[in-house]
Amino acid sequence: MDRLKQIESFVAVATRGSLTAAAKADAVAPAVIGRRIDALEERLGVKLLVRTTRRITLTHEGSAYLEDCQRILAELASAEASVSEGGVKASGHLRVTAPAGFGRRHVAPLVPRFLDQHPEVSLSLNLSDRIVDIVNEGFDCAVRVGDLPDSSLVSVRLADNRRLCVASHAYLKRTGVPATPAELMRHDCLTLSSEASQTRGWAFVVDGELVHLRPRGRLDCSDGQVLHDWCLAGLGIAWRSAWEVQREVGAGRLVELLAAFAAPPNGIHAVFPHARHLPLRVRLWIDFLKHSYGAAGYWAGA
Repeated sequence: MDRLKQIESFVAVATRGSLTAAAKADAVAPAVIGRRIDALEERLGVKLLVRTTRRITLTHEGSAYLEDCQRILAELASAEASVSEGGVKASGHLRVTAPAGFGRRHVAPLVPRFLDQHPEVSLSLNLSDRIVDIVNEGFDCAVRVGDLPDSSLVSVRLADNRRLCVASHAYLKRTGVPATPAELMRHDCLTLSSEASQTRGWAFVVDGELVHLRPRGRLDCSDGQVLHDWCLAGLGIAWRSAWEVQREVGAGRLVELLAAFAAPPNGIHAVFPHARHLPLRVRLWIDFLKHSYGAAGYWAGA
């Protein structure tokens, strides 16, 4: 119980920004929250928070620990709800947002099955490539792909997201196969245009170090689906998420390149405002996505 209180207090301070706000939410004195944080840091042997008279900031270790703690608390709440609420049916309206390309392929097709399982739930799906402010815009849950920015929101990792370098057989027959990431510089690479979000370039691991390259080509576009179509048409090499091209790679329509240099995966996450008192329909939706994405063969055949 002490450990759980320490973790809950740490998450409350990190997300609310002060001991006072965390104490008020827990109906205790700020000194109690402070003692819990001190005990947690002493038990772990690391500094999680840097506290000054004006602000509280997370250390590097604190940021990593916060994500794990938020996930654990969310899963604990879900586990308890599945037992305590037993046969209670989910009901009400669920508002979900997701990136446009990913949402079309991997969220929208799953919605009918979820609604079949929960006939008293209705759902609105918003597909947008902007970062939606789910709190102020009234969304229950967002599906987000890639690294998450620091945030007071709670996240649950649904699946890994790998990036693949791919090209068609026709393109490789015409130009040859690059053996190293550096050789991409002499190829026609299909890149997101400058106003799109891929600001750091293409990521690879070279000699044990993560490096980012900015290959160039005759074509770029702000829409990932267009790059995908151009790649299939043999116009160049693309760096796309596995969720987008895995089916074509499995079917032999695209060839994965430079697999030995692939960067570590980032994540596909469900993001929501808070774990405490999360509506049953939201918990069931998150569990449904996680189960669906974890099914054997999903990403190759979806």
